[in-house]
This record gives sequence, structure tokens and C-alpha cells, in this order.
Amino acid sequence: MTTRLVSRARIGAVSVLALLLAGCGIRATEVPTNFGPAPSRVRCSLAEPDVSTQAARGLPVQVFLLCGSSLVTVDRTVRVPDGAADSARRMLVAQGLLNQLAAPPSPAEKEAGYSTDVRGGITVGGPRAGDPEDTLRLSTAPDSLTSYALAQIVCTFSDSAAAEGDGSVVLGGPGSGSPRRYACTDEVRARPGSKEPPSKDAAGE
Repeated sequence: MTTRLVSRARIGAVSVLALLLAGCGIRATEVPTNFGPAPSRVRCSLAEPDVSTQAARGLPVQVFLLCGSSLVTVDRTVRVPDGAADSARRMLVAQGLLNQLAAPPSPAEKEAGYSTDVRGGITVGGPRAGDPEDTLRLSTAPDSLTSYALAQIVCTFSDSAAAEGDGSVVLGGPGSGSPRRYACTDEVRARPGSKEPPSKDAAGE
């Protein structure tokens, strides 16, 4: 008799606990969980930027940063003097994009999981004799960059005023080697660490 009373008391206590949890919006579970404190920001998600404020600081652009295992765009600005000739403007935009890629993510971006593999100090110049006119020559050879950094640069350039707007960009290095035309594809954006931007020799284009 005593055993039955104890069992019924235990069942009643469990039922009350389940009702209390349901009332608090918490689903009862048989598996213990301990995920730590809830994140304060959704991963790879940022608040909408103030475009009007950005425009006042410079030319609005987008650059590709790393988040998780993929590339995602974030809004930035680059400064381009009024009246700059088209060729000079293109170089200024390209250098500004490189600088933004190399800059450490903001505290909000770090909190959301953003990072960059592009290192500071890379400069960009125009084509040499024999190069396609839209060539961008980097001070670091593209094939010496990590696959992540190359994907960031290719996708950022190909989607900007620094390129021709066809989803590709012609990049060369500081040496005498021929530049190559790189494309930013869905596969590259999804898996920059294992899928390098496809490219082909751009000599003679």
C-alpha cells in the first residue's frame, strides 16, 4: 500500500512539473540539454545598414566575407574623388575593395560569425602591355593566395565597378605571367574552401 502511494505521488509530481514547463513555453524532454546562453545575434545575419549614411561617407559597395563555410556579402563604402577618370576610378574602387576585405570585421560582424582571409598590404594596378584592358594586377600572385582569400577577392571584384559586370574578373600577379580570367560561381560562394574560382588564360582576349 505504501509503495503504491509513493508511486502515485511521484507520478503526480512529474505531471505538475510538465504542466509548469508547458505553461512557461518550454517543451519537456527526456534528454538533458546544455547549450549554454542563447546567442545575442543570429549567425550570419546583420541588421540592415543605413544606406543614406553610407552614401554620405563614400561610394556604397559590397564585399564578400566568410561566415561558416560560405561567402556572404556585407555593405561597405570606398572613397572615390569626384571627377576621377574612368581608369583611375576603377583602380581606386579596386584598391578600396581590397582594403575593405583586409580590414578586421566590426564587433557586430564578429559576433555574427564573420571573418576574412584576405591579408593587409595587397595593392592593385592596371594592365601591362599585352594584357586585356580590364586586367587587375595584384602585388601578390593570385595562385599564392589561400582558396578562401582568392574566392573573396574574385567574387568581390566580379560584382563591382572594378570589373566588366559579367561575373568574372581578370587578375594577374606582379610577375610576367599571363593574367587569368576568374569567375565567381554559386559553388565558389557556397564552398570557397574546397572550390576555387574557375579560371582560364586571358592572354589575347
